[in-house]
Amino acid sequence: MDTFALVVTIGVALFFTYTNGFHDSANAIATSVSTRALTPRAALAMAAVMNLAGAFMGSGVAKTVSEGVIETPEGSKGMGILFAALVGAIVWNLITWYFGLPSSSSHALFGGMVGAALAGSTTVYWDGVVDKIVIPMFLSPVIGLLAGYLVMTAIMWIFRRANPHKAKRGFRIAQTVSAAGMALGHGLQDAQKTMGIVVMALVIADVEDYGDPIPVWVKIACALMLSAGTYAGGWRIMRTLGRKIIELDPPQGFAAETTGASIMFGSAFLFHAPISTTHVITSSIMGVGATKRVNAVRWGVARNIIMGWFITMPAAAVVAAVSFWIVNLAFL
Repeated sequence: MDTFALVVTIGVALFFTYTNGFHDSANAIATSVSTRALTPRAALAMAAVMNLAGAFMGSGVAKTVSEGVIETPEGSKGMGILFAALVGAIVWNLITWYFGLPSSSSHALFGGMVGAALAGSTTVYWDGVVDKIVIPMFLSPVIGLLAGYLVMTAIMWIFRRANPHKAKRGFRIAQTVSAAGMALGHGLQDAQKTMGIVVMALVIADVEDYGDPIPVWVKIACALMLSAGTYAGGWRIMRTLGRKIIELDPPQGFAAETTGASIMFGSAFLFHAPISTTHVITSSIMGVGATKRVNAVRWGVARNIIMGWFITMPAAAVVAAVSFWIVNLAFL
């Protein structure tokens, strides 16, 4: 196996993680920044550290990515498929980041993997795609919406007799904890997705055997790149999540972050399902906002975001398929 191809593929995988970090940093901290619980720089620094820590908390999601989506392809064609899958995901990440649309980096990656695999005549595990990706893709926003609504309703009832100013001050402090939990969950989910891709590249290159544990250097590299990308910040998307869906106050921010973090931890540890942090926090914000009154949520913005969710996998798949055909013509 060409070592150069392996190095390039791992490099592109780490760059994808970096784009994931600045694309998705908004997920972890937009609510705490918009409620002024944290300054943007402090929030980004905290999110970077917690993303780093979260990356070391498990490997179930990485195993799903490396073994449950497509058959591990072989030889130089296999490396070309992985390269094209990553290009598809990166291109879609950059397009949606440019337009400030909080689409899912995870589903961009999965779309890229499926598109490149189909273009390269490699088996796609459709059962795995449906069970571990498509079903959670539809379920997690519904759960986020309902859970956000219920958590906020409970907070409003528990603190119904509290002094509003004191309560807001308390929730502003509590938000530093809930935002940290959100960032930890993001690291747990999203660093592992790239780990899965790097492990596939190592298996294709015969450096690792199928089913081997994830090398420590892979965990460190993916965690550091996700952290670096997070610290670079995703200001455009932060504006959409923090302000355009609904104006949040500290109790609402706390409720949305607590809901989002709980769903991410549950899906990673219980089901090893690689869900989208973007889907979860966006739907949680909508659920929380709907407790004010249904029309307090700017549903037009929400509709645009949801449309972005639906087109992410097909769009990344098309870019990845075209990328594979180009790579195939030029190098294979």
